[in-house]
Amino acid sequence: MQVPDIKEILTKYRTVAVVGLSPDAGKPSHEVAAYLKRAGYRIIPVNPAVAEVFGEKSYPTLAEIPEPVEIVDVFRRSEFVPEIVEQAIAKGAKVVWLQEGVIHAEAARRAREAGLEVVMDRCMLKEHVKAVKR
Repeated sequence: MQVPDIKEILTKYRTVAVVGLSPDAGKPSHEVAAYLKRAGYRIIPVNPAVAEVFGEKSYPTLAEIPEPVEIVDVFRRSEFVPEIVEQAIAKGAKVVWLQEGVIHAEAARRAREAGLEVVMDRCMLKEHVKAVKR
């Protein structure tokens, strides 16, 4: 399995669709997305249950986002990952980032075969902090 260059991903790509982004400030998805927004990333919420987060329109699915997406940051349970990966491939995303505890080897393989980079079972916030400190 290839290991992506996380620092390169975090500096090269700036548009992040956060799948499962919660408007609840106590949830990890909210904390991570808020940090990334403060760090200068464009955050696009993907959550069919909410209209907006951080003043940004929320979309029910990746397919409904009307602009390009570079990183798909996933805060959904592992069983939902294959469908999200298919949407990310169709959307033309460059990276699928599966947050801590989100693991799906077959979906990761499918994403890599389609040319996407995959980061699995890692927190984007923690990795950004480490990359910035290097």
